Amino acid sequence: MLKCRTVWRKLAPLARASSTVCRQNARRAGLNNGRLPACVPVGHMSTAPAGGGRENQLYVLLVGATCVGGAIYAYQTVKGDSQRYQDRIDEISSRPLKSFTEEPATPIQSEPPAAVPEAAPSPEEPSPPAPDAEILAPIETADPAPDEPVIDASPEEAAEPPVVEPEPSPSSEPTTAELTEPLAESEPPAAESAAAEPTEPQLEVVAESGDESPASHKVSSHTPYLLIGGGTASFAAARSIRARDPGARVLIVTDEQVPPYMRPPLSKELWFSDDPSVTETLRFKQWNGKERSIYFQPPSFYINAEELQSAENGGVAVLTGKKVVHMDVRGNKIKLDDDTEISYDKCLIATGGVPRNLQVIERAGEEVMKRTTLFRKVEDFKSLDKVSRNVKSITIIGGGFLGSELACALGRRSTESDLEVIQMYPEKGNMGKVLPEYLSNWTTEKVKKEGVKIISEALVKSVVSKDDKLEIQLKDGRLVKTDHIVAAVGLEPNVDLAKSAGLEVDSDFGGFRVNAELQARSNIWVAGDAACFYDIRLGRRRVEHHDHAVVSGRLAGENMTGANKPYWHQSMFWSDLGPDVGYEAIGIVDSSLPTVGVFAKATAKDTPKAATEESGTGIRSESETEHTASSPVASSTPSPTGVQHKDEYGKGVIFYLRDKVVVGIILWNVFNRMPIARKIIKDGEEHADLNEVAKLFNIHDD
Repeated sequence: MLKCRTVWRKLAPLARASSTVCRQNARRAGLNNGRLPACVPVGHMSTAPAGGGRENQLYVLLVGATCVGGAIYAYQTVKGDSQRYQDRIDEISSRPLKSFTEEPATPIQSEPPAAVPEAAPSPEEPSPPAPDAEILAPIETADPAPDEPVIDASPEEAAEPPVVEPEPSPSSEPTTAELTEPLAESEPPAAESAAAEPTEPQLEVVAESGDESPASHKVSSHTPYLLIGGGTASFAAARSIRARDPGARVLIVTDEQVPPYMRPPLSKELWFSDDPSVTETLRFKQWNGKERSIYFQPPSFYINAEELQSAENGGVAVLTGKKVVHMDVRGNKIKLDDDTEISYDKCLIATGGVPRNLQVIERAGEEVMKRTTLFRKVEDFKSLDKVSRNVKSITIIGGGFLGSELACALGRRSTESDLEVIQMYPEKGNMGKVLPEYLSNWTTEKVKKEGVKIISEALVKSVVSKDDKLEIQLKDGRLVKTDHIVAAVGLEPNVDLAKSAGLEVDSDFGGFRVNAELQARSNIWVAGDAACFYDIRLGRRRVEHHDHAVVSGRLAGENMTGANKPYWHQSMFWSDLGPDVGYEAIGIVDSSLPTVGVFAKATAKDTPKAATEESGTGIRSESETEHTASSPVASSTPSPTGVQHKDEYGKGVIFYLRDKVVVGIILWNVFNRMPIARKIIKDGEEHADLNEVAKLFNIHDD
């Protein structure tokens, strides 16, 4: 177009000159004829006199050539621009592919001294669907620490029938059976394979404990699914993600040195094991006699963190011994304690909690702290087991679930050795904050029979180390001397990431405040002990129990893959005071609430041991099924009214009321009836006679 304009500017003077010549000739002809024309044509080429035709032809030729040249130029220009535009679009669309295939991102070194530039994460290409075995048993693992001898197996063996478990139907209530049951079956064949293939390369995901310098790991700078925390909630979420997205790549980051495991056996069954090497094997016999490991899955279910990004069908990797110290929510990335940065698409925070300690112990000095155990992890179990075999006296401070379970476990061990076990707490009886007073007193007598010395209504004033003993001074003047202290005074939710991430922490219950779908942000979820969620029946709550970790982790995993489901589940918890006394609870169980208890005489079938023999599981929440509560059949046996004599607290149901509505239920030596209790709380109705409600649990049937 610019050339056309230039040509026209050059031709314009010629055109104007031709018009001027025409006008002059016309005027001259008019004067010669004696008159002027009424209208002088302006620039009419046909009025030119004879002899001007050559100029007109030249003019027409030039104008025509200009138009043709301009049209040709315009056509070529438009065609060239279109071709360049298409080439540019093709170049832009091919950039990610080139960066992925030709210039792979430089992996980040996990060693602090190595300064490796962070590579920009490349988009994930869709992975082909995983085989059925991969979907049903989606976890493949790495080597445990040398002091954690967990059987190894190849990834191929993880997909063999012995380790494949069926996924529950969508209509069934989520339980923990899918998390733990295949372990006992999968490990023996894995052991045979390990013996048959000694050259199996060792995975380096699980860091070695006790090393002065950590092993070098090349971890990808990006993962689609990042799970912070290596507990029950993270494992349940990983399994749920893989079930809905078989090709998903999931990275679990934990500050512990071992893969995900069950915590309940640490204060229960492991202490009753006859195996002297139980601290090394971490295998135990359930009350029903079946043996299993505390680990959810054997190492062969996990894949190496280095291979996670390139795994064809995805998988789950565990990065052990690493702590997340900073979280950039806007940038969608985290920083580890070795300055490694990992970006993510979706993230789950399942950091659990940290055991509380008494301030008087924290202020007592280093010597007292060295001889104090805060019980929470595998290392704490190993440490306390060793201490209990080398000291003469252990004092447990705390009368709740954990304190009472450890007291019974150590008390039974004291009958076989010269070990003094003392339990002290500020309440009048064991589990005084949970159980009504009459049942708390009965439980206290039961704990005493296990060989435990009880000091109730004890408030610790000071703790000092003196003459190779710890002296605990109580506020009422009593003095207790001991060799070791176990502080079991509660759990503090781990919200260290809240400040850097800018996430809200609930001021009343603690923990990350989340919505009904367990979301803290659009691509951040929270599950387990660290989540403060809204219960549609009981209001905002924070729960610190195994069943809640399983269900909330599972739901978070589903929502991370687009399910958008709200949290509705009423989680339960259980506690065993040895193989003969146990209870299951649901809802708000607070001794300050009004309670109604209905009891019956227990039989040999009404014990935790008998319950696990009948259900075949040690984690009793595994045996729950929702259909049990859909059509409960009340017992036809007449029930007595009110609380029975203390010697008849063999089994029963305790209802906790708020505004005449049942908000909590404890099943005392009554097992496999939790769905009924869950339905009663869900209905939220007033009951004129709770004795009739108790018949739904069939406690009067022999």
